[in-house]
Amino acid sequence: MPTISELLRQAMRHWTTGVSVVTGRFGDECHGMTVNSLASLSLDPPMVSVSLAHGTRTLELIERSGWFGVTILAADQALVSDRFAGRDNHEDNRFEGMEVFSISSGAPFIRGGLAFLDCRVVFRYPLPHSTLLIGEVNAVESLQEADPLVYHNRLYRKLAP
Repeated sequence: MPTISELLRQAMRHWTTGVSVVTGRFGDECHGMTVNSLASLSLDPPMVSVSLAHGTRTLELIERSGWFGVTILAADQALVSDRFAGRDNHEDNRFEGMEVFSISSGAPFIRGGLAFLDCRVVFRYPLPHSTLLIGEVNAVESLQEADPLVYHNRLYRKLAP
C-alpha cells in the first residue's frame, strides 16, 4: 500500500511548473540547485518562497550569507536545469563554463535566463527534511521575452501556441 508521501509525489507530477535555479554565495564559494518549489507570495512587499533540502551546499551558503538568487530558466535551458539538479559530472563546480553575473547581493545568476530575482532571507521555517525560505526581493532583472522551461510529469515540456 503506497504511503501518503508516495501518493502526493504521484499527484504532484500533474502540477505543471516553471523551472528555476536558486543560488547562494558566501565569500568565494558558490553553489546552486534546480527547484520548482518557487512561489510568489506578495507584491507589497515583494516576496517569494523556496524550499531547499537539508544538507545541501546551496542551503548552507544561503544560511551563511542571508541572500539567494533565482534564475527563471528559458525553454532552451534544459541542460542548465539538469546540471544544477546534479544530473551531470559538474557536481564540484556547477558553474563551470557558464556565463554568470550578479546584481547586488553577489549571488550568481545564469545568463540566458528569463528573469533574475535577488532576495534577502527574511523568514526561515525548518521542516522535517527541508527549510522553507521566504525572501524579500530587493532587485529584479528581466532580460528577454521567450518561452519558459516547463516541467510536467517528470519531463520538460513546451508551451503550445
